[in-house]
Amino acid sequence: MIRLAGVAKRYASGALAVDALRGVDLEIGANEYVAVTGPSGSGKSTLMNILGCLDRPSTGTYHLKDLDISGCDGAQLAAIRNREIGFIFQSFQLAPRATALQNVAQPMVYRGTPRALREERARHMLERVGLGERVHHRPPELSGGQRQRVAIARALVGEPSVVLADEPTGNLDAASSREVLAMLEELHAGGMTIVVVTHDEEVARRCHRRIRVRDGTVVA
Repeated sequence: MIRLAGVAKRYASGALAVDALRGVDLEIGANEYVAVTGPSGSGKSTLMNILGCLDRPSTGTYHLKDLDISGCDGAQLAAIRNREIGFIFQSFQLAPRATALQNVAQPMVYRGTPRALREERARHMLERVGLGERVHHRPPELSGGQRQRVAIARALVGEPSVVLADEPTGNLDAASSREVLAMLEELHAGGMTIVVVTHDEEVARRCHRRIRVRDGTVVA
């Protein structure tokens, strides 16, 4: 599903240069459930941005399925993100004035999906995550756990190849965290490829494989 070879990322500003990733080699197969862990500044976020096609490596290659991402331009990366990758963020990233239904349907707007069809799919996905009775609620009217379930529904509505979750329980209480982790495990059991970036040891332990990053390299 994912293959990185010699991936490096350098950020330069004038005479200052920072090597966020240094020659990362990594493979993640279909239907793996993987945690990416490491201290702050280790390169986890940069790695996630490259995996999510939000950024490109300075050197090296990244293949998502059979597609070489490394040479794609901005428009191509946006299309790949929309069709192949579902994102779950710590801060939910929901439009506060839009309903749960509208938030979940949003990725399909960029695909040109007809309104009736995207609303039907969004409603079905909200029912799947247990929010069938909250479709017309806006994020401020939902609990943290419910907002994250809306975010999960939005990540899944486009039937992506891989879900990338960045600290998905970081803003949740213990009960909501368990709820979200159970949902991720259910998705994995259904065949989804999931990559989670986390500082939380409990979250990492529940994944089936751990990738440890330090100083821009994969150390284990």
